[in-house]
Amino acid sequence: MDTHHNQHPLGSGFTAASTVDDVLQGIDLAGTNVVVTGGHTGLGLQTTRALTAAGASVTVGARSVDRATAALADIPGVEIGELDLLDVASVNGFVSRWLESDRPLHVLINSAGLPAPAEVLRDARGYEAQFATNHLGHFQLTLGLLPALRAAHGARVVNVSSGAQRFSDIHWDDVHLTSGYDPNVAYAQSKTANVLFAVELDRRWSADGIRGYAVHPGVVVGTNVNGAAGQGQLRAMGLIDDTGQPIIRPETGRKTPQQGAATIVFAATSPLLADIGGVYLKDNDISALAAEPLPMTFDPDVDIPGEVAPHSIDPESAARLWELSEELLA
Repeated sequence: MDTHHNQHPLGSGFTAASTVDDVLQGIDLAGTNVVVTGGHTGLGLQTTRALTAAGASVTVGARSVDRATAALADIPGVEIGELDLLDVASVNGFVSRWLESDRPLHVLINSAGLPAPAEVLRDARGYEAQFATNHLGHFQLTLGLLPALRAAHGARVVNVSSGAQRFSDIHWDDVHLTSGYDPNVAYAQSKTANVLFAVELDRRWSADGIRGYAVHPGVVVGTNVNGAAGQGQLRAMGLIDDTGQPIIRPETGRKTPQQGAATIVFAATSPLLADIGGVYLKDNDISALAAEPLPMTFDPDVDIPGEVAPHSIDPESAARLWELSEELLA
């Protein structure tokens, strides 16, 4: 592992409890074009709401335009584009429509995520669906939008990752988990891929003024990713109490939607990040590097660890994943 990395907290002045309103205070996003995938649900919806309120022109990519239209009805001015990250043609269609509009793209937030299916789910190509949605679809989208990102003369790509990245490196010899499927491993691998993608994107594109970030938003009960978990599982994880209400303790990683979306918005807008990229963020700052591998389970009475694992920011792995992703899209 390269010991020269930027995974050192900045001392941003924000905390785990800071909200989207806190990190956006004093920031005017008028004239800023933003794309948020899955920006009509969960943390994506909170992100869309906050950025729009700060003056940004937001376009939401959604599989169902009807569902997105209903969810965004109270947010004026948001555009919606059809986008199915598992469908190569759908991603290409979204890209073509954006490029034809001749608008620069200042911020791309790759937020859409597939909740872990109990049984293995594969797309039309035979690819494992969490890797294909959470990473590969976003990789295809981002590469397609490169001309618009370049045209912004200063752009950011924000990949919404998870503390789950610490549970699994990329399964290089079996990325689609054909020899044995575990939904938690599939999810963790896809979230590691989100971080590695940001690292290599920043290395390749920072000379063009395009910076890459990966974000751990914390654990927000009710988002589509953990919404698939049963009440018993959420209680065992220390995320809900005996009445089924979310336990909010941001300092231990358990956040409200407004606190969870804050680090996404921080990555997208903070002037503190103007000269740094290729990093993994948590709690509205750059994460420290995890000192040791962390177990798949954690004690619900203590912190839900979210620090970045060394394998998730390894530059050789990041370059390898980029090449593998290009091959898988070819």
